[in-house]
Amino acid sequence: MPYRDLRDFLKRLEKEGELFKIKEPLSPILEITEVTDRVCKMQGGGKALLFEKVVGYSTPVLTNLLGSEKRIKLALGYENLEDIGWKLYKLLRPEIPHTFLDKLKRLPELKKLNDSLPRTIKEGPVREEIKRKEIDLLELPVLQCWPEDGGRYITFGQTITKDPESGIRNVGLYRLQVLSPTELALHWQIHKDGNHHYWKAKRLGKRLDVAIAIGGDPVLSYVASAPLPPEVDEYLFAGLIREEGVELIKGLTVDLEYPAHAEFVIEGYVDTSEELVKEGPFGDHTGFYTPVDLYPKMHVTAILHRREAIYLTTIVGKPPQEDKYIGWATERIFLPLIKFNLPEVVDYHLPAEGCFHNFCFVSIKKRYPGHAYKVAYALLGLGLMSLSKHIVVFDEDIKVHDFGEVLWAWGNNVDPARDVQILRGPIDVLDHSTNEVGFGGKLVIDATTKWRQEGYPREWPRVIEMSREVKEKIDKLWKRLGIE
Repeated sequence: MPYRDLRDFLKRLEKEGELFKIKEPLSPILEITEVTDRVCKMQGGGKALLFEKVVGYSTPVLTNLLGSEKRIKLALGYENLEDIGWKLYKLLRPEIPHTFLDKLKRLPELKKLNDSLPRTIKEGPVREEIKRKEIDLLELPVLQCWPEDGGRYITFGQTITKDPESGIRNVGLYRLQVLSPTELALHWQIHKDGNHHYWKAKRLGKRLDVAIAIGGDPVLSYVASAPLPPEVDEYLFAGLIREEGVELIKGLTVDLEYPAHAEFVIEGYVDTSEELVKEGPFGDHTGFYTPVDLYPKMHVTAILHRREAIYLTTIVGKPPQEDKYIGWATERIFLPLIKFNLPEVVDYHLPAEGCFHNFCFVSIKKRYPGHAYKVAYALLGLGLMSLSKHIVVFDEDIKVHDFGEVLWAWGNNVDPARDVQILRGPIDVLDHSTNEVGFGGKLVIDATTKWRQEGYPREWPRVIEMSREVKEKIDKLWKRLGIE
């Protein structure tokens, strides 16, 4: 069953022993981050943390909400996250019915899709408290996470905009720096849909309405981070996951809709005729500070919230953090779409230690010479996979989530003089290693077994394996041996 709101999910986490309440008074300036960072680095990601006494505020702060495999599965409602990917696949690649019977068979699927559509209602709990005058963003317990951050940042807001031409909604997860009581800097990078909406609005000479929702059903916080195609509404995706449409309400000062059961909503707009403003520095998920750069400024026109609201935020920094598990969920959910485009792919892994975009390990069913390079180049053409910096391709039997196996195969199967290609292309703008922001080198490595047609003149050695008969005999004897 879907969670109606964040509070509903917290009840579930309490029941599962996955929520820890902290009663010690702690400051939103650095102190909450330090506690959260230590918990995130515990084995398995630690527990979700509810800071009940925040110095200077009556509003509690919630961190590490999705920071474990168990909690992200509970939040999304699936034990096997690839099942969500197949739902998305059916939305993006619908099969054409050829007969009347085929059409009848599709009726249940069409009903599910219809039931998943976002629906607008007249009222919602997020309107319990409304402020349109004397607005002060720092009435929210917004964190400053790291000592050299440029200020306080909202880090888990669902930033909602609409394409000024098509009207298609986008929900993105961007960091938002508090500049003043009524102004935010919007850090949407050049590859993000929010950035495209901004430049379209600027070209058309229009203002761009923005709403930032915090909290609600935890699936909403997840979908804001999902790398969906521009034509797929994130709230529709949330509805597909839940098989129940997201309830939205219309904005008071913006022409946008947002979740009716959010904890907070910040309404406002970007005046596209204004100059960009300085944003940063910010301690980011790479583990380094990203420097000051220029981004659009949002003017806040209203703040809405529930009574006794809970402020949801996330911490990023040197991995692992909560985003390790958010990234893992995305990796699993989007595997079916990658397999559709590249049927030879067995599995792939974007390790959190590599900040997701630095390394891609992929295993394939190799069928012809150069197959590894074909797959690597194709991955570099798939959405945000284009930002991958190192792609290493392995044979199908290599478990790409096992660093031990990855290093074993990489070290043994690769001759750097033969199996490495250096390319150039788009790079994540947070990558500080490149000479130019957002553009730099890429490394493609073929770590598969080499064939003679690929220039390997010797006979490739066989992997050491015990005979099946001996393994089966020892399996039967294992308990009697008393080793474990």
